[in-house]
Order: sequence, then structure tokens, then C-alpha cells
Amino acid sequence: MSHRKSKIPRLALLTFSHIVCLTVGFAAGIYILPILIAPESPSLTVIEDSQKTTRFQGQFSKDRKDSDKFHWGEGQFSINKDSISFSGELAPGPDYKLYMSPVYVETEEAFNQHKAEMVRIGDVKTFDNFIIPMSSTVDPAQYNTVIIWCETFGQFITSGQYQDSFKTH
Repeated sequence: MSHRKSKIPRLALLTFSHIVCLTVGFAAGIYILPILIAPESPSLTVIEDSQKTTRFQGQFSKDRKDSDKFHWGEGQFSINKDSISFSGELAPGPDYKLYMSPVYVETEEAFNQHKAEMVRIGDVKTFDNFIIPMSSTVDPAQYNTVIIWCETFGQFITSGQYQDSFKTH
């Protein structure tokens, strides 16, 4: 009987170690899969061409309040009449969305508080350089901030203000 008791802790240890490995593997998969399936980023030449008709410009920075070592963006974005382009780098992750907001935000709390006032421009599928088409019904002059948000996990990635004519939060 003492032999049987010694197998129970070993079985518990094996079960625990397998659960930990599966959890770590799943988390790594969530992080790596978007990188593996990301389409090719537009070249700097294509980005520069789209910026020739720029109406507004701004910066994404790693220094936003709710950005951290896994959720950040850094670089310059430009808004023209039919698209938003970005030259820089984003931390890889799943289900990134690009929003425009009439209120400057740099936290998850502020994003959630003002989400109803925002317009979702489109999906961010690359993590360095992108061009996202913008509907002709969106007037960028009615907003002041561009935000990248992870929809699946409700995670703030980065934001950049491109005009000061609105209130900040």
C-alpha cells in the first residue's frame, strides 16, 4: 500500500507539469500565430507614396500609460483622404483594430469609456508598416487621435494624437 501512495504525488506532478506546458504552448501560439500568418508589409516606397497627400500626421510611442513590453507601437502615421498609413513597428499580437477617436486616450479605461464615440477604421494585419483604407464617410477632421486596440483581449496597444482641437482624457 505504501507503494501505491508514492505514485499519487508523481501522477499529480505529471498532471500539473503537462497542464503548465499546454498553457505555455497555447499562450505562445496566440503570440506567434499572428506573426506567422501576417501578410507582407507594404514597402517604405509604397508608404511614402501614400503620404504624399497627407492631411494629418502623428506619432505612436512606447511611452503611453497602458503600453508595456508586450503591447506597444512606435513610429509615424499619416492620414490622407482615403487611408491611414504607418511607418514603424508594433508589438505582434492577435486581432488588432485601428480606431479614430475625438478624445485623446492612452489607457484601456479611457478607451472603453469613449469607444461609442470612436469609429473603427479597419484591421491591422502587419506589425511593421501598414496602409489601411478609410471609408469616404469618415472625416478625420472630426477626430484627433488614432488608436490601435487588441479587440480579442481588450488590450490597449498604442495611440497617437494628430490634432489638438479636441478635449483630452
